[in-house]
Amino acid sequence: MAAKDGSKESQALPPGAAADTPKKKSRAKRIVIFLAILLITLSAAGGAAYWWLFLRTPDGATPENPAAAAAPAEAGSAPAAGQPAAATGTTAGQAPAAAASGAGSARIEPQPEAVRSTGIVLPLQPIRVNLTDPSGRRYLTVGMEIEVNSDVSKELKAQSARINDTIIMLLAGKTYGEISTPEGKVSLKHEIAARLNQILGAPRVIRVYFTNFVVE
Repeated sequence: MAAKDGSKESQALPPGAAADTPKKKSRAKRIVIFLAILLITLSAAGGAAYWWLFLRTPDGATPENPAAAAAPAEAGSAPAAGQPAAATGTTAGQAPAAAASGAGSARIEPQPEAVRSTGIVLPLQPIRVNLTDPSGRRYLTVGMEIEVNSDVSKELKAQSARINDTIIMLLAGKTYGEISTPEGKVSLKHEIAARLNQILGAPRVIRVYFTNFVVE
């Protein structure tokens, strides 16, 4: 009876069930082995990367001086030991221009000197006038020299009467408040130059200089 029951139980199992069990175990074993190999590979790669980034000594550096080869040589830097200074375009004891001004900083170029005029300076006759003030008691004494772009001394002598009259009329129409400030004096110089150029018939007068300017 027992043998019959055993044969019945064996006949009751589905077909291929006994054969699938060893295959499932073999597949699970292969998966475990693959995962173990993958884990070892990732660990080795991580260790190599850590060594390369943090533990490796750069070429040309020593453990006592690891920064010897850290900074690459730049163009225009100081020459190496034993190398003549002329090879780098600088002399010994002279720093490169880029180092003196700082990398990336804006250089301040020296401004050229103002172009000096090559005109001729000629004197004018001093003039004394009453200023236009309510009290009528202020007097202005002016001594002037003019800078011209050509020799107009003959023209100035020939037109001396017109020049004196023009300047007297101009100064007599001013008040003390108009000529007491630096701005007022500069404006007066421009007006005198414009009147003189009208008399000379050409822009000959470049500048007007006050050699004496006294208000009493």
